[in-house]
Amino acid sequence: MRLLSLVAAASAAALGLVALPALAQTAAPTVDKPVTITFYDYNLASAGNGADATKKLISEFEAANPNVKVNGVGVGSADFSARIQADIAARRPIDLIQLVFSDLDYAVHNYGAQALEDMIPADELKADFAGMSPNGLKLGVMDGKTYGLAFTFSTPVLFYNADLFKAAGLDPSKPPATWADLKTDALAIQQKTGKTGFTSGIYGPTAGDWLFQGVIRSNGGEVISRDRKTLAFASPEAIAAVQTMRDLHDAGVMPEMLDINAQMEGMASGNVGMYLQTSAIQAFLVKGATGKFDLRASTMPAFGDKPVRPNNSGSALVIVTADPLKQRAAWELMKFLTSKHGYTVITSEIGYLPLRTDIVNDPAYLGDWVKAHPLVEPNLKQLSVLEPWDPMPGPNYRQIAKLMMDAAETATFSNVDVAGTLKSAQDQAQALMP
Repeated sequence: MRLLSLVAAASAAALGLVALPALAQTAAPTVDKPVTITFYDYNLASAGNGADATKKLISEFEAANPNVKVNGVGVGSADFSARIQADIAARRPIDLIQLVFSDLDYAVHNYGAQALEDMIPADELKADFAGMSPNGLKLGVMDGKTYGLAFTFSTPVLFYNADLFKAAGLDPSKPPATWADLKTDALAIQQKTGKTGFTSGIYGPTAGDWLFQGVIRSNGGEVISRDRKTLAFASPEAIAAVQTMRDLHDAGVMPEMLDINAQMEGMASGNVGMYLQTSAIQAFLVKGATGKFDLRASTMPAFGDKPVRPNNSGSALVIVTADPLKQRAAWELMKFLTSKHGYTVITSEIGYLPLRTDIVNDPAYLGDWVKAHPLVEPNLKQLSVLEPWDPMPGPNYRQIAKLMMDAAETATFSNVDVAGTLKSAQDQAQALMP
């Protein structure tokens, strides 16, 4: 274990944050006296819809729960791990965190993440989970226990400009179902309109590895073995999937556009035919397209006749305090944020999937909104086949993911051997595995 991990673990232990069986506690039955909880949330650090919707929900929660004060701390997702470690070492209070799923393994072993089953009575947990998507609930499960409750999450959505499809002689009611179809359509768009055929959020400094994992899985591969001991992103299936991305680039239909702002602006301005990205950007694209072009959406393309196996982007809510009263307050906030009302706000005002699928057709919640916003339909459709975003294990988890993503990006956009590049990175990354 590296020194940084030892320091973080020691500091967490000093704060009573390490989730050891001997330290397991049951949350207080009620919040019967004033308490303040600190909530680290990356939506609060975002501009626009994410922050506004989160502030709105926290304000509503405090009004309904006068004994609880929520100290919301906005921290960007890319800086989250470093900030948490620094604040734990400085003994600053941390009670509830919004955590990207790739950090879940590390949080369980280093931040003192608390399993809900160890804090909340079984009958209460069962009642709250009723009506939630089983696939959604699985996203926060590790070692058979729920450490993270899915909060803001989505699947990969293929946004496309129907006007550019028409201008290229394509049928906009038939978006590409496979990567081969996408290549053909993108070439037609470029040749007939002069616009960029396709871009994606698979790569780039803010991409993470969530979308990449879904691409590999959809070609029958995995990035890590099911026992979480052996990396597999240089398997034949993974190599073939990255080679497909390389072919798109070599054909000139997927330029090396790695900045997410440039990607989003390109799509929103009508200069890109198709864009594969999280549904969380839906509101931004809709705003840009309104009155200018016909924006539509479809599911992630398949590799031939193989089933699409998308995994999620987004985050879970994780309790890291060992104080029973704060645990109860944090749990009440979690329940509110993931309630039918909470997900109505999260889905309609940000663009994420609702964990409670029964609100989709309920006019009291999302029913009317879904009818008026058909772009959400591919996202909802993929929820039934959603697979968890695999976090890399051990204290070197971020270095492992970076080696994988840097290699895949190089293999896609540079004149290198795809198989050799991925194999070399996999060997280096395997040496960092616990």
